[in-house]
Amino acid sequence: MNEALNLLQPYPFEKLRALLAGAQPSADKKAIALSIGEPKHRSPAFVAEALTANLDQLAVYPTTLGIPALREAIAQWCEQRFKVPAGWLDAARHILPVNGTREALFAFTQAVVNRADQGLVVSPNPFYQIYEGAALLAGAEPHYLPCLAENGFNPDFDAVPAEVWQRCQILFLCSPGNPTGALIPLDTLKKLITLADEHDFVIAADECYSELYFDEQNPPAGLLTACAELGRSDFARCVVFHSLSKRSNLPGLRSGFVAGDAAILKSFLLYRTYHGCAMPVQTQLASVAAWNDEVHVRANRALYREKFDAMLDILGPVLDVQRPDGGFYLWPKTPVDDETFTRELFAREHVTVVPGSYLSRAVDGFNPGAGRVRMALVAPLAECVEAAERIRAFTKGL
Repeated sequence: MNEALNLLQPYPFEKLRALLAGAQPSADKKAIALSIGEPKHRSPAFVAEALTANLDQLAVYPTTLGIPALREAIAQWCEQRFKVPAGWLDAARHILPVNGTREALFAFTQAVVNRADQGLVVSPNPFYQIYEGAALLAGAEPHYLPCLAENGFNPDFDAVPAEVWQRCQILFLCSPGNPTGALIPLDTLKKLITLADEHDFVIAADECYSELYFDEQNPPAGLLTACAELGRSDFARCVVFHSLSKRSNLPGLRSGFVAGDAAILKSFLLYRTYHGCAMPVQTQLASVAAWNDEVHVRANRALYREKFDAMLDILGPVLDVQRPDGGFYLWPKTPVDDETFTRELFAREHVTVVPGSYLSRAVDGFNPGAGRVRMALVAPLAECVEAAERIRAFTKGL
């Protein structure tokens, strides 16, 4: 067996199950889960209709590159959303459909890392655990950059030593961040592109939460925006990952895309051809319908805004918690350690959250997620309000 498998840590939810084992919440309180970041809003009906209307495509082998209609729809969406000049994104060279970003982030790391160089895969801390697992199984060493409140929950990239950048092969970014919801400023993205040029590493921007934000008039910038402003029409060393899971409440569709540097994507396409992970044609056609519509996406954001407003009104007086820049998580400080808070909240109020220390790694004895919990605002509004009221009552009783 691959010995690197022994390096993998349990997923946060495995640790959570172990933490809550034996706890007996009150039977008169309905369970409310704020733990798993699975969208619960209704999926768009027109996407389901497009899927079922094309079930005859079950008889067709899909290609790894995907159908032109999907790649073109994605290219047009990127141009409009991230202010990329028309024609810069060649749908045949700069776009690759994938079966959700989790699978793509993992596979991308296997394709890009050169094991012989003993390289680093650099990521924020806390982080989406697939970054770490992908690095370890690719033969690279994970390197963690703490995301602290004093730096707006973004890594302090200026504090990263030159020797780290020199060994870096992939820099993972997540904006808005999971679990912090922090956006990486546009100027910072430009500086990171300069560093990538200087030290020859790839920037892999996980932007799966990019469409969950609060100001309809000011959608957040992404890595493609930075490329556009720099006049970087080749998107060199820059690759972005997007998904319909959060944007369109379609986690079960397993549909996303990778876009950016054509030379990198050419090699990634070769890898994926052997990997055998082509997206079914009927799924691609349903995805075209989703990427071509923004009405349902605006409605989705409105639902999240309503929940953030309600929960922050209730929790603000009792917890140190702020509205994030984007995403659908709250990241409050806890008045006791995060594991105790999580276990006792479950036992007393039947509300499940995730300890922040489970989403982070301790470096030199310091875990930047410790003393916080992640709350996913995915349940219906009424459940979120009830959960907030229970959390408020619990916190007052500590």
